[in-house]
Amino acid sequence: MTNLNSAALFRSLIVYAICVPLAIVIGWMLTNPLDYQSLGFIGVLAAVLVFPILMKWHYPLLIFSLTAPITMFFLPGKPNIFIPMVLVSLSISVVERILDREKSFIPVPSVKWPLLALAAVVIFTAEMTGGIGLRSMGSDVYGGKKYITLFIGILSFFALTARPIPKKYANRYIALYFFGSFLMIFADLYPAIPQPLHFIYLVLPTSDRGMDSYGNFELQIGVTRMFGAAAAAGAVFYWLLARYGVRDLFLTGKLWRPLLLALAFVVNLLGGFRSTTICALLVFGVIFFLEKLHRTGLMMVLIMAGTLGGALLVPMAPHLPYTFQRSLAWLPLNISPEARMDTEGSTEWRMELWQALMPMVPKCLLLGKGYAFTVQTFNQEMGRDATFKKTIDASQDPLALSSDFHSGPLSVVISFGIWGALAWLWFWAGGFYVIWRNYHYGDPAIRHLNLFLFAAYISKCFGFLFIFGGIVDDTGGFCGLIGLSVALNNGVMRPKPQPKLVPAAAKPSLAIPARPAFQR
Repeated sequence: MTNLNSAALFRSLIVYAICVPLAIVIGWMLTNPLDYQSLGFIGVLAAVLVFPILMKWHYPLLIFSLTAPITMFFLPGKPNIFIPMVLVSLSISVVERILDREKSFIPVPSVKWPLLALAAVVIFTAEMTGGIGLRSMGSDVYGGKKYITLFIGILSFFALTARPIPKKYANRYIALYFFGSFLMIFADLYPAIPQPLHFIYLVLPTSDRGMDSYGNFELQIGVTRMFGAAAAAGAVFYWLLARYGVRDLFLTGKLWRPLLLALAFVVNLLGGFRSTTICALLVFGVIFFLEKLHRTGLMMVLIMAGTLGGALLVPMAPHLPYTFQRSLAWLPLNISPEARMDTEGSTEWRMELWQALMPMVPKCLLLGKGYAFTVQTFNQEMGRDATFKKTIDASQDPLALSSDFHSGPLSVVISFGIWGALAWLWFWAGGFYVIWRNYHYGDPAIRHLNLFLFAAYISKCFGFLFIFGGIVDDTGGFCGLIGLSVALNNGVMRPKPQPKLVPAAAKPSLAIPARPAFQR
């Protein structure tokens, strides 16, 4: 008993010897104005203290970080939590693999090799076009953040395929995946949050949609484009489709499910984004078709509901909230002149940008332009000293100069040439092969999840090609969908071998010979 008390006392003394000086140092640092050095020290200290938690829960935190808007404000450049979590989770998985040979990464060569090829093309292009520089680290060459985001997106696939997700926890992991996007709702709640709680916006970003020229937020529901509310509603909409599918949403007799789905779709219109509306309907339609519900009475119900809704929507369209009109502007509706002018202006700006960039495509086929640009380019054409006029060439737009083309194909070809395009198409084909096989041959217990991932992959490819896309941000999105499919199915599924039919044993013939032999 004395030994136990001595050991406990010794541990307590060690804890006090460490915690008390740390508390004094941190308290003294917090009384002074915080700079990057102080924030960095506190961040490293926090990382050391939470390392035991990361050792156990790094994989669920990785899933959560795929869509979470959390900002690591104490790190240079204020990266999204997705970047450090991929590095931490992948590092822990690699160390576990070294220490325990039984723990291995799930092999997916059909996706691994195109991703490595894409990474090689990116590295070669960066070396040939100015290198990788970070403005936040004082470099004279900017654009390194895009390279890092792209590399982290590639590494996220390997981090996700480090271990399988148990079937009994599959629905929980999918809910965790969408919960990250749901936190975007706080971006629009800044005016409603009391002033003492505004410190949470050091971690969660705010939306600048409702900000006036003086920096004040003026939130008007139906007028202000509420990106956060739309993202949160989209998370609920997709989670319902992933968790239940269309069949279990409408044909189980639980009224709250279709009502919540409809409510999430309506709230999604508060963002005023046509792309989110089209992609949501596309995912719903693909799942509806693949579940063969078009052969049931539900098809007639949806046709009647769509006809009735369209009949009501035509006369009501000009009187809907502005964001609703903007979200539905792709339909042949008579919306208000303000909403029509806004949407047409956005479309014309993109078309002018793409037409101005098309002559660059042949010049960038063999060697892409990459992402690097100088300090002078930033100050004169992209920073505070930039002076743009309406007569300027659309290809010199600040977004175009920063390789934000609002077009998925152009973001691949102009940035990394024909070699990047070939690697990207190879990656797409490998990802489609994985998700398609897991949907067709996966475990029936998680068929609803495999079906959703397949529909989401198709929708994301469509949006990348025809609506809005960029290789930098969408690499992580595609790798997230493919990696989740691999982890949920513990690899790439194959058709189950059919049992071979064993022919029945031949029965002895009882045929009478034509010439019977007589014994002598």
